[in-house]
Amino acid sequence: MKLPEKLEPYRGVLLFAVILMLSNFFWKYNVLGDESNSIDSLVTFWGLDISAPFIWMAHHVAHVSEAILHFFGSKVVLDPNNVLRHPNGNSVVIIWACTGLKQAYIFFCIIAFYRGPWLKKLWYIPLGLVVVYLFNIFRITMIAASVENHPDWFDFLHFYFFKYLFYGIIFIMWVFWEEKIAGKTISTNSSISGG
Repeated sequence: MKLPEKLEPYRGVLLFAVILMLSNFFWKYNVLGDESNSIDSLVTFWGLDISAPFIWMAHHVAHVSEAILHFFGSKVVLDPNNVLRHPNGNSVVIIWACTGLKQAYIFFCIIAFYRGPWLKKLWYIPLGLVVVYLFNIFRITMIAASVENHPDWFDFLHFYFFKYLFYGIIFIMWVFWEEKIAGKTISTNSSISGG
């Protein structure tokens, strides 16, 4: 596709943004679930029940976050219904939307549908998914820790700060892919074929 000359230097960023938006819209309109405080809410994809991996992952994230908080001296308790409850009564519920699976899917789409050699994608995508997983654990743990003494911070941390930081990390991983892996391979191939 031919872009106007002024936009050509931004081709990669524009493609990143298009893949990000398309994958986000696809998820938003096809993966449906109740985002209330129910951990066992139904999650569907085109009417099919896909709740099981989300429920399992929500439990996993809650348990890992609890273990990390305990390691740092917190007295938080994980209730059977996935509530991380502090001794003062402040709490957070870990639901299906807290699993990081959406961000993992978006990262996968960005790298899979972006230019670059598939052999390198075979190791870069799993490596990036590990980064997404670790950041999600960090995000949930930090939100749970903050809510103990600052419950009024929840909305800011959950809906703004960590949400955009998460997408910033995905962008940085894409920049690394573009600058160090895909771009390097493409410039090497063009210098070989260019004589």
